[in-house]
Amino acid sequence: MTAKIVVVGSFNADLVSYMERMPRPGETVHGERFATGAGGKGSNQAVAAARLGADVTFIGRVGNDVFAELAYEIWDAEGINRQFVKRDRDVATGVAPILVDSSGENMIVVVLGANLRLRQSDIDAARAVIAEADMLLIQREVNLDIVPYALGTAKELGVATILNPAPADGASRESIKLADFLTPNEIELQTLNGGEFADVDSAARSLLTRADQTAVVTLGAQGARIVTPAETQLIPTFAVDAVDTTGAGDTFNAALAVGLSEGMALPKAIRFANAAAALCVTKPGAADSAPRREDVDALYLGAK
Repeated sequence: MTAKIVVVGSFNADLVSYMERMPRPGETVHGERFATGAGGKGSNQAVAAARLGADVTFIGRVGNDVFAELAYEIWDAEGINRQFVKRDRDVATGVAPILVDSSGENMIVVVLGANLRLRQSDIDAARAVIAEADMLLIQREVNLDIVPYALGTAKELGVATILNPAPADGASRESIKLADFLTPNEIELQTLNGGEFADVDSAARSLLTRADQTAVVTLGAQGARIVTPAETQLIPTFAVDAVDTTGAGDTFNAALAVGLSEGMALPKAIRFANAAAALCVTKPGAADSAPRREDVDALYLGAK
């Protein structure tokens, strides 16, 4: 079956500088190379889901500038429905300057621009498409009033939801309550808990509000941990040589949405998502590094 995914979220033009090491405050270092690319958590997830074989609709906003053309180019190339993307003539497309060091670690500054102009009317316009979806996936790089509204709309229509609480600062309990699956990484989990926590299980469980709600905490090279009110399970990932971790979380969320929409049991869907994220970090870039379905299947199925 073909998964039908609606992604609500951001597009940002990535402005990537590669260097030997990160600069210290007040220091200038020489970069080795510079590249531009299509990014933004929402767009990255939409592209990754499309490359994994899903029928994807993206809801968002871009500006009236050259960076919007970058968005249209990659969405059209991947067959993503952009009918519900509005072009805002008053605010620039979002941008994300990114620093990547020789170990593959990254630092990112996001200027959200038109992403913050997303409105409830944009969600309402796509209501019929949402109703036909298997999953609605959303992050927090948009006008934050939209997050609970989009999740609530999906729940009203009987559609499953994933909230990737990134960035996590100020994530509302209302939004968390409406998510069937909550997918923080360790840093986001710490933010959601207001600081340091004793262990991942108790910290994730403290966020859950329903018996049928699940947290999936991504743990980098360890894999991902399933946490429900009743149980917990670690799903290990795949060992690879990391080049650039940019976009790995977005690829994981997209693959999780696809796996669940295709009817995979949660542990299998997470293993599938781990395989996709592992392949993502072996290439530079955000959307550009999202793997194709045949490559993910080869790693996921071949490692069984």
